[in-house]
Amino acid sequence: MKEQVDVKELKEGRYVIIDDEPCVIKSISKSKPGKHGSAKARVEAIGIFDNQKRSIISSVSSKIFVPLVERKSAQVLSISDDIAQLMNMDDYSTFELKIPEEYKDRVKEGEEITYITSMGKMKIDLR
Repeated sequence: MKEQVDVKELKEGRYVIIDDEPCVIKSISKSKPGKHGSAKARVEAIGIFDNQKRSIISSVSSKIFVPLVERKSAQVLSISDDIAQLMNMDDYSTFELKIPEEYKDRVKEGEEITYITSMGKMKIDLR
């Protein structure tokens, strides 16, 4: 799910879609309008799921898509290598997610963790 907003409404720490990938905004810089054009905005962002740096330059009055990013909780049922089998705490559905390297020591069987979901993708996120 996604919605459309003006570029001028974007803020650091919020989300934006760049190259069909949901990203978190790291910085926004705006330039003054020139003699023959409107003010421009440069948005620097990092992909939520692939950690790739992306940027766009756009008119502040143009529209851009922002993703719906949900933070959910799940219980860890089992761990096999770097894959965790999880059970969603809302609807009790089970699924598997790769455990990111930085969370390997913090994901334990039987414990509750948080994960994020957006645009059909999911990722463990223990912030």
